[in-house]
Parts: sequence; structure tokens; C-alpha cells
Amino acid sequence: MRFLIIIPAHNEEENLSFTLDSLQQQSFRDFKTVVVNDGSTDRTAEVIKKYTDHDSRFETMDLQKSAHQPGSKVVNAFNNGLKTQNMDEFDVICKFDADIILPGNYLETLESAFKNNPEYGLVGGLLYVEQDGKWVYEGNSNKQHVRGPMKAYRKECFIQIGGLRETLGWDNIDSILLENMGWKEMVLPELQVKLIKVKGADYTIRPADYYGRYFYFLGLNRFLAYIASSKEAAKSRSVSFFFNIIKAYEACKTEKLELKISKEEQQAINDKRWKTLKKKWLNM
Repeated sequence: MRFLIIIPAHNEEENLSFTLDSLQQQSFRDFKTVVVNDGSTDRTAEVIKKYTDHDSRFETMDLQKSAHQPGSKVVNAFNNGLKTQNMDEFDVICKFDADIILPGNYLETLESAFKNNPEYGLVGGLLYVEQDGKWVYEGNSNKQHVRGPMKAYRKECFIQIGGLRETLGWDNIDSILLENMGWKEMVLPELQVKLIKVKGADYTIRPADYYGRYFYFLGLNRFLAYIASSKEAAKSRSVSFFFNIIKAYEACKTEKLELKISKEEQQAINDKRWKTLKKKWLNM
């Protein structure tokens, strides 16, 4: 199998070399990497050039800086990188971040998983962060979900779900849609991916606004959005947090902001959420 790896990068001069080094050190070598320089103002371009000048598996493209919004920015860069390639030449499409360190057997293990399990549509490892000099599981999501920094899709699955959506919530939309189409998402816990910096640290959007917009762009109906908001408010032990999330969600509905999913996809997402709700909360 041949891998196409797209890496969006904005001002990653301190981190990117760790990611690209870990790719060069992979035991599996049949891949092409496109680093999308998304309007960087630091030395990111110089870092990329060190690899493209000496390794034909690495390419780059330059973009003007994308709008700095959670979700849409990184997917916009990814999609622009994807347009430069002929997908017919590849079997696996990867979206990696520019601040991760992959174990040396990462791609080899993914290839084996895809080859031996034709139902696998999305495969990845687990994220680890450094704390007190040790790498520990990030714990920011359940261990059955492949996180955004290290997604690898079987090409047929990627095409079927319509690729990645330039919207907040893309990281969950893909998982729900592929499962609805009969594919499986698989996390391989033995693959420990090191995350160099904390995600979302450079976003200026307030947490309540983030969740309200996230639930809207995920396509949740009002009932499920309110349930999800109450869950987040309970974590924060703040009633005002609940109302602020709802305020942001309702503002999106009032403005009728464009969703990047169809009515049918929106229904599939709500059905999945409802099933999860019944299973976890209602024991049904």
C-alpha cells in the first residue's frame, strides 16, 4: 500500500523537524508527504526546505494564511495540499499535524492493519503528552477515537465520506459518517504518538463559544445540543457556562450559518448521538 501524508503547518519552526524526522525514520518507506506552509511568518519554510532538497518523498506548497478558526483552518490547508496530488496513486490518505512524533513502526503497523482488516476505514494510535519529564496518555478523548493529529484513512472510505469538512467538528463528523457507511474506526493502543504542544492553546475563542459553535456545526438538533451543553457545564460545575454555550449555539441558528454536512448526514449524526445517549445515560 502507498501512503499520502498531508501536514498543515503554520509557524511550526520549533516542532516540524521532529515530525518530519520521525517520518524519515519509519520502517515503512512507501509514502509521499506534502507539507502545506499555511502563511507562516517564522522559519517554517526553511525547515521544510531541508527535507524537500534531499528527500524526494517530501514536497511542499505555500498558502496565504487561512482564517484562524478552529477546525476550518487546518482542514482548508489539508484540502489545498490534497488538490496537488493524484489520489489514484495512493491507498491510504493521512492527515497529520506538524507537532507530533511518530513511533518508527507507525506506518508499517497501519499498513498491516488495513491489509488484514478490509473493514477498517480509519486507523490511528493514541496521543501522549509530556508531564514532569514523562510521556503520559493525553486522555482528552475516548480510546476508541482516532484524534485529528494522526488520522489515516483507507482511500475508498475517505472518498465515500466526502473527505474532510472545513468546519468545527470535522474530527467527529468523519468518524460518525464512516461508521454509518459500514466502515470501522480502529485505535491501535500500542502506537504511542507524542504530541509536542497542547492543542487549541493558540485559539482565542472562549470555551463557551467554542462548544456552542461546535455543537451547531456538528449538526446537533436543539435537544441533543442542550444535553451536550449540560454535560460540559456539569464538568465545569457552572450553570452560567451552560447558558453561555446555549447562547452561542442559538446565535449560530439565528444567523443560519452554513453547515458543511447534508441533511442526510446531519440525521445520521443525530441518530448516532441519540443511540450513544440512550446507551450511556438511559441504559437502553
